[in-house]
Amino acid sequence: MEAAAAIGMLENTATAADLGAPHLGRLRDAQELLGRDLARIEADLLVATADGAAPATDAARHLLTAGGKRIRPLCVLLAAHAFGNVDDEARTLASVAEMVHLATLLHDDVVDDSAERRGQVVARIVYGNAVSVLAGDSLLVHALERTSGVGRPATLRELFATLRQLVDGEVVQLRGRTKLDPSYETYRTILEGKTASLFRWALRAGARASSATEAQIAAVGTFGEHLGIAFQLVDDALDYTGEAIGKDLHADLREGKMTLPLILAAQKNPSLLDTLEKARAGDTHAMATLREAGKTTAIEVRDRARAETKAACDALDAVADSPAKRLLVAVAVELTARLG
Repeated sequence: MEAAAAIGMLENTATAADLGAPHLGRLRDAQELLGRDLARIEADLLVATADGAAPATDAARHLLTAGGKRIRPLCVLLAAHAFGNVDDEARTLASVAEMVHLATLLHDDVVDDSAERRGQVVARIVYGNAVSVLAGDSLLVHALERTSGVGRPATLRELFATLRQLVDGEVVQLRGRTKLDPSYETYRTILEGKTASLFRWALRAGARASSATEAQIAAVGTFGEHLGIAFQLVDDALDYTGEAIGKDLHADLREGKMTLPLILAAQKNPSLLDTLEKARAGDTHAMATLREAGKTTAIEVRDRARAETKAACDALDAVADSPAKRLLVAVAVELTARLG
């Protein structure tokens, strides 16, 4: 199925169940196609989280075994599959993508004073903030060592650049603790740094592992960037529709995290900015008001997420048709379909 056909289904289908038609593919089909590779990656992640000094290794294992979709490793593998075969290099880089992601989660939970993730108590609560930070640092070292070992200088350089973007995105977000910033521009900068950059690296690394051309690498990288933005838009919208698990809106506001549902609501009703300040001070009535306000913009956020998904899939027009390409499109469409 061409990208345009999948996008047509996205635009004309009302529910996630409809988008899950067998001929579209879906996330689980991609996981089944690459099941053995994903199993090997999971084993490698278990090895990495055990390689080092306890209790940092225990903290890393605590997060790893909480589960997750492993979307970033899947992106590496599908990109490699789209231009050739999945080999040891691709599998190594897929592990790297998840290690970096896990490291950022360990760090974020400390920065955000989080208590729960993926339905369980976070590592920092169990092992302490310092151990959680060092566990993340250890995973980053493993990621850099493995990337250096594959012998692709460009992929290593891009990983360094991605890590810089991840840090910068976190710093920009932290500014909101002292002064709330309701601008879309700031929000977009955070999305591009904290989420889209790693998706872009994952797709580019996978394509390069299969010796894709520079034009092909650029195409899948653009796909990854738009996919990452759409992915985060959907997550932020789900916080307000009551479907997110382990999320605390009060904590987000206290930390200065302005996400798109609330940004759009404040643009429509500027008086909400005063309500925001009250919520940050702990006013429960203000919190309830903001949650309802965020729900009112869910459709607009969904539309923006779909536009990002369309841009992602359009970028793949430069890539020859293959089962892997069709699955990349299907995965992008399904992730957006979580909003219904």
